[in-house]
Amino acid sequence: MSATQFKTDQILSSQYLCMVLLVDDQPMIGEAIRRALSGQSDIDFHYCQDPSRAVDLADKLRPTVILQDLVMPGVDGLALVQQYRDQAGTREIPVIVLSTKEDPGIKSAAFTAGANDYLVKVPDKIELIARIRYHSRAYIHRLQRDAAYEALRESQQQLVLKNLELSRLINVDGLTGLNNRRYLDEFAEIEWKRSIREGTGISILMIDVDNFKHYNDTYGHLAGDDILRRVGQVMKRCAERPADIVARFGGEEFVAILPNSSPDAPQAFGRKLCAAVEGLAIPHANVEPAVVTVSVGAVFRTPKSDDSLKSAIDAADAALYKSKRAGRNRVIVSE
Repeated sequence: MSATQFKTDQILSSQYLCMVLLVDDQPMIGEAIRRALSGQSDIDFHYCQDPSRAVDLADKLRPTVILQDLVMPGVDGLALVQQYRDQAGTREIPVIVLSTKEDPGIKSAAFTAGANDYLVKVPDKIELIARIRYHSRAYIHRLQRDAAYEALRESQQQLVLKNLELSRLINVDGLTGLNNRRYLDEFAEIEWKRSIREGTGISILMIDVDNFKHYNDTYGHLAGDDILRRVGQVMKRCAERPADIVARFGGEEFVAILPNSSPDAPQAFGRKLCAAVEGLAIPHANVEPAVVTVSVGAVFRTPKSDDSLKSAIDAADAALYKSKRAGRNRVIVSE
């Protein structure tokens, strides 16, 4: 709960509309103000004779109005007003200063220090009550407005976070945590056009888990899902550059796109990935080697304006099938 909301709830939970804290070293003035406010069912009156306790008491009570004498022994009344303004809990509470005379210079100094109003004591009862109610209503309305703005701000922040999470979920494969096909298609098209515009190379790798159907038939589909997750984790680790993207293409197939890369990048990335997956040493019976492996087909292109992304992906896919036919667990880069 914010400080603004706390103050608002504290005031609204009270049976009184107005809470007045009088700070004056003279008990006679305290009694006069108490009598003036007696009989007002909407006003709760509190009196502080010791000005050194005024700021702490105001912070504890959170009144809607502070009435304060300007001339008290051992305390500068204007400095005390400034102390209210320096404290977070009392900064916005209206302060009505009480003076023994109508002096423009004193008034100016009081308003400069942060006072909201000025009365000559002992003020007329009707005027005093009217000013207390006016400042209290304005203060409470301000607290309610600030609380509403704070609630709106928090709601907007939560909405932004939820929208970000939704955007992430839309672009993420639920099983592996990699980017999904939807995001891959958008990213690949953007990077392909960038490569054409900037004249840079781009590498596309198609990756397939070897003998995956056999693995599922042998160990079950839950174990197969675990294999896909673990291969996805290895791919994330292999994609070291921030610009590289790895994604699940569908089923047991994955894709890696390496923007602004060199001709040797597909072979290097593919070999690193094959070694890392084989290094997991996940048993796979009745195949050679007897562990889970992947095959990789890749292509490197420095595309021109009349080259198509689809043709590059098809070339990488054809290289993947060559990798399978050549014995799996290897990388073949299309010419």
